[in-house]
Amino acid sequence: MEKKLAIAMFGQKRLSREGGIEIVVKELCTRMARNGYQVTCYNRSGHHLSDAEYEGVHQKSVPTIKRKGLAAVSSSFFAALYSALGKYDVVHIHAEGPAFFSLLPKLCGKRVVVTIHGIDWQREKWKSGFGSKFIRMGEQNAVKYADEIIVLSKGVQDYFQDTYGRRTWFIPNGVNRPNIRKAEQIIEKHGLIKDSYILFLGRLVPEKGIHYLIEAFKKVKTDKKLVIAGGTSDTDSYIQELKELAMDDARILFTGFVQGQMLDELYSNAYIYTLPSDLEGMPLSLLEAMGYGNCCLVSDISECVEVVENKALIFKKSDVNDLRRKLQEACDHSENVMDLKKKASDFIYKKYNWEDVVKKTVELYRKEV
Repeated sequence: MEKKLAIAMFGQKRLSREGGIEIVVKELCTRMARNGYQVTCYNRSGHHLSDAEYEGVHQKSVPTIKRKGLAAVSSSFFAALYSALGKYDVVHIHAEGPAFFSLLPKLCGKRVVVTIHGIDWQREKWKSGFGSKFIRMGEQNAVKYADEIIVLSKGVQDYFQDTYGRRTWFIPNGVNRPNIRKAEQIIEKHGLIKDSYILFLGRLVPEKGIHYLIEAFKKVKTDKKLVIAGGTSDTDSYIQELKELAMDDARILFTGFVQGQMLDELYSNAYIYTLPSDLEGMPLSLLEAMGYGNCCLVSDISECVEVVENKALIFKKSDVNDLRRKLQEACDHSENVMDLKKKASDFIYKKYNWEDVVKKTVELYRKEV
């Protein structure tokens, strides 16, 4: 009988839905625990977190210095230390920054697997100074010390091959069948009915290209609203910039962070979902949007195009005029939008499945165990 492995995971803030990494870790951990594996997640301290078990997953909080830029570094160091010293077969590290500490569990004889969620040192908030250097060194340490590296897109796989000559494993994220909901809370709170709005849902950070979206939408002739849903991570000044940009257009609505029924309703009733990103790892919100049966409008970066293939509308990255043109066409030609809506969910479920992701990930854990 196969030995049930003991697995430690870190790199996420906590088991939640607040970002792509958190969603991935939550899906992997809970499914692995259901399959009988011993899974421990090392989370950042704070945020009313307890070390209680969550759906069979052991949670442990690690010391975290609550200052911008230091929270991720300090929590990753302690998580690496605890997982190195704990009784684990595999330590699975998520993202390039936390991978800086991959040598620690390696020195203690653990099998180290790193998932690269994107080339993070390119992100706007890390562009200058210590953050970018630290994350880049994390990427290099993953190459040096990880037994296996998982990537979420073919573009990132090519990058590791071309830059380091390093073999990686392409295991994209999965998507769950969602709760399709009628508009109730969104009518009550925001006056939104089915197909009356264009939706962006995700973190409000510069690399998501929301400023292009607002600029483009302001020039679109339509009664539809633009709904921007999502929270921030260290980018309050960017949100201010977006709100100022949107100030003179009453059709633009910011909802803040959403979850639960409100999130389901927003996805379920959108006319189109748009992701105008300059930079993505594996865009989970795009998978989810297609899972809800949305017509999607995405930038032509490889990470988005790989997901949607020919089942979505595509515009030239960072080109406000092209985005405006595509938005206007979508508003003027509802038959094209409805056609893409019909195809979206079946296409995405066949292509991205969490059970497959877990199976392939566990196979990688066992590769030489």
